[in-house]
Amino acid sequence: MTTRRLVLSRGAALVGAASTGLLLPQIVRAQSNKIRVGFMLPYTGTYAALGVAIENGVRMAISEKGGKLGGREIEWFKVDDESEPSKGVENANRLVQRDKVDVLIGTVHSGVQMGIQRVARESGVLSIIPNAGAHAATRALCAPNVFRTSFTNSQPTLALGKPMFDKGIRKAVWITHKYAAGDEAFEGFRESFTKAGGTVVKELGLPFPQVEFQALLTEIASLRPDAVACFFAGGAAAKFMKDYAAAGLKDKIPLWGSGFLTEGVLDAAGPAAEGVMTALHYSDSLDTPRNKQFRTAYATNFKLQPDVYAVQGYDAGQLLAQGLAAVKGDIGSKEALYKALESATIDSPRGKWTMSKAHNPVQDIYLRRAEKGENKVVGVAAKALSDSGAGCKLAA
Repeated sequence: MTTRRLVLSRGAALVGAASTGLLLPQIVRAQSNKIRVGFMLPYTGTYAALGVAIENGVRMAISEKGGKLGGREIEWFKVDDESEPSKGVENANRLVQRDKVDVLIGTVHSGVQMGIQRVARESGVLSIIPNAGAHAATRALCAPNVFRTSFTNSQPTLALGKPMFDKGIRKAVWITHKYAAGDEAFEGFRESFTKAGGTVVKELGLPFPQVEFQALLTEIASLRPDAVACFFAGGAAAKFMKDYAAAGLKDKIPLWGSGFLTEGVLDAAGPAAEGVMTALHYSDSLDTPRNKQFRTAYATNFKLQPDVYAVQGYDAGQLLAQGLAAVKGDIGSKEALYKALESATIDSPRGKWTMSKAHNPVQDIYLRRAEKGENKVVGVAAKALSDSGAGCKLAA
């Protein structure tokens, strides 16, 4: 299937990149009048394919604008963040202090993002987040020079509650790994489901990254809720769906979740994923001319199928290009640049979106059903949904 081919081709791409030294930071050369752009992304380990997809998306968006930013040539720098939070500050400083980048694009892992956030706030370097959904980045620790092109962890689940209630679900059990992303996803679900009129009868969790679900599945069976809502991602998501089906719950208690439950793991989950409902700001199957054009161009350029991570990288590139075009490449004109970024409308494959006052996307969240190995869009779960930006002085 498409997803399996994608995984295999991505693996080949990573091996090829490693053999050419692409994953190593580039040597700094004395160049004048170039915009220095640094990627701090995972290029090895579990999230390596995500880092490659993001970088591909950024480069493609800028290439479509002529390969320059505000008329200026670009010099690229790269650091493998290894998805290691303890190295977040050190690696961000390699780009900011050693390579003296004008723009820092990163990252995937929310724990690593907190290191980038610290460096960005202290140095004032323009920072664009192409994935990490940690609330603090656009809430309590927001900054005028930090912008996100993805989501907050609670944004997809903030759109989940009403569609569930509209389907007749009144009592739900929530289950997730007990870590920041899971807790923040629960915040969105609890708010939206209770506001619609539903009741969360039990909140269940297990330590990250454990995947022994049996005891919790037995408890769900005894509670007999109308549905289960959850936040899992990657291999844990695939195993949870398979264990859920094996426990005999799939046909008795509908399973709903943040879109990362089924993103990229439909092949691994197999029949267990069939019929699972999720909410996310993108779907491969989004039937719009813009998405079809993007998917064709990406596949042609990289011999890979794009995913939500590629879209978020692409939009980071679009945002950067739009902002620097507005100031004619004068990256030092910070006030005018930030104003341009704040007022941007991004013509994205996911649908047009704008920037909130706290610098997070205001975007549509799609309701999706897993069908025959695809996340099929069945409706819009929430229109132009914004994160609260709670605690962000920019949003005050």
